[in-house]
Amino acid sequence: MLTLDLGVFHRHAHIVSWKEAVAWSVVWIALAVGFGFGIYAWFGSERALEFAAGFLIEKALAVDNIFVFMVIFRAFAIPATEQHRVLFWGVLGALVMRALFIFAGTAVLQRFHWAMYAFGGLLVITGVRLLVTRDAEEHPEKSAALRFFSRIMPATHEFNGDHFTIVKNGRRYATPLLLALFAIEVSDLIFAVDSIPAIFAVTTDRFLVFTSNIFAIMGLRSLYFVLAGVIDKFVYLKPALSIVLMFVGAKMLAVDVFHVPIVVSLGVIIGILVLAVLASMWKQSVLARAQATREP
Repeated sequence: MLTLDLGVFHRHAHIVSWKEAVAWSVVWIALAVGFGFGIYAWFGSERALEFAAGFLIEKALAVDNIFVFMVIFRAFAIPATEQHRVLFWGVLGALVMRALFIFAGTAVLQRFHWAMYAFGGLLVITGVRLLVTRDAEEHPEKSAALRFFSRIMPATHEFNGDHFTIVKNGRRYATPLLLALFAIEVSDLIFAVDSIPAIFAVTTDRFLVFTSNIFAIMGLRSLYFVLAGVIDKFVYLKPALSIVLMFVGAKMLAVDVFHVPIVVSLGVIIGILVLAVLASMWKQSVLARAQATREP
């Protein structure tokens, strides 16, 4: 599907329209749902619900990535025609990194049960930090990671079509596309530290953890183009994501004391996200009415 996505359907650089992004989002979600039914048919309802919960957690937390992607594209002035290409390679790198995280994490959990408490505590701390801190850094081009990368490979502000590098005076330079791609990979590495332990709260089956991650991440590019123009309107989404992280973290901390059924976990996560979306829509309607009354 990734090969078809870039090699066939998006072979030529173009601005991804909202309708096209919605269509692709429906395709990715439909594939995930179909895969979930396959798990239900082969492994039963419990495993299918674990996959669904893992997919929903990853999909919800991926929304926070979109805020960061917007900041990165603005910082490096990435043309709209090239954003899909940067996101494609960014997602491909994310899949490899997350695979390493998942297999390492499951190995640790199988050998050291106390790691469950460490992961749970990390999620609670992350949720609290997300709730009380401000938005992501507004100048990713000034980050320490990017400064380190520039020492390895010099950079230029000049674009070279859809290429990630350019040769000038016999020397190869990184274009803003490569710098944006590197920034996206670093941000996903940070997000993976938070999001992957969250799935361990609903299942430690590495097959389910990996596949739920795969399906959520593969649809991230199309989700970005769907939400990029309206994401700022969902003002209560970030607090909701922090509450989800704290919930799954608390569930991991209480794993030996109280077992929360997977159906309950799935219902709580869905309820938190739905309430956040409805509350955001209500606030936007209130602001719109207030604005209308102020206009002469």
